[in-house]
Amino acid sequence: MLSIALAAPASAQPDAVALAESLFNRGLADMLAGRHETGCPALAESHRLDPRPGRLFTLAECEAQWGHIATAVARYNDFLALYSRMSEAEKLQQRERHRVALEQRDALAPLVPQLTLSLPSDAPPGTVVQRDGITLQQPSLGIALPVNPGEHVVTTKAPGGPVHEVRFTIDRSESRTIALEVKLPAGEPPSVKPQPPGERVVAPPWVGGARPAAAPPDTGPSGRRIATYVAGGLAASALIFGSVTGWMALNESDLADEACKDDPERPGVATCSAVGKAAGDRAKDLGLASTIGFGAGGVLAGAAVLLLLTEPPPPRPQVGALRLSLRAAPTGGGVVVRGHW
Repeated sequence: MLSIALAAPASAQPDAVALAESLFNRGLADMLAGRHETGCPALAESHRLDPRPGRLFTLAECEAQWGHIATAVARYNDFLALYSRMSEAEKLQQRERHRVALEQRDALAPLVPQLTLSLPSDAPPGTVVQRDGITLQQPSLGIALPVNPGEHVVTTKAPGGPVHEVRFTIDRSESRTIALEVKLPAGEPPSVKPQPPGERVVAPPWVGGARPAAAPPDTGPSGRRIATYVAGGLAASALIFGSVTGWMALNESDLADEACKDDPERPGVATCSAVGKAAGDRAKDLGLASTIGFGAGGVLAGAAVLLLLTEPPPPRPQVGALRLSLRAAPTGGGVVVRGHW
């Protein structure tokens, strides 16, 4: 097994401990079989009922294998924070998990997408914003937040108005900003910001017979960016493979140690049963696979970073605009010209 939990907390109820253990075993079996959609929720519920470091670490591994890298990074950080509060004896038991959690967190963190959601300035008070069913309060709007790669659903709803839904897909390492739309109740006119006193707009923001040049259409990510995504995804998969096989190798090695006994008549020579010998052979094979996985992951991660750093910036179009307004006041008036290029 990938995780061996510490002693149950004193506050955990016996029934909860038994249920948590059953959920953990089922979740771990589903995780190893690739059924992450059922394995990860079972592991999460097991940890909620009876929190243990081993369960938290295994849950982080499951989320990482499932591709929920933002959630996985958060789980690894939770484990690392828990490790910092352990006694020296507990840290000794969790030392290898601590090392893997650091490596996994540092490898996945640069791949986590960042999403910024913003409401229009005239959105009515009480407008509710939800992302994947989770309500986002005002402090969560207008700033970049980590999300898992894949499809997401964002809804907005003004008081008394209909729900407006936006579906989109975000890739690894992508940063995206989405300006949300709010549908007002039927028959309610949109709010209009008042003009400053004495100022009235009398001309459109463009003059001279020609509109500003439109920005070129988005042609999607470049070939180099796609190669970066592919290399990053392969690197993450290789690192996850290396960590899983490494843990399996450690477990097989422990089994071999238990099945092998020192020969009292021949110092330095151990006698192993057939089970111990088979476990030792599996530990060697899994250790080699883990080393290959970590090596390939490191090379691919370096290639992804190199591709990202050497990608040329996209051209930025120059757009100009001119705005005229007529200002009137009791003491006089005039024409105000504003523009930018």
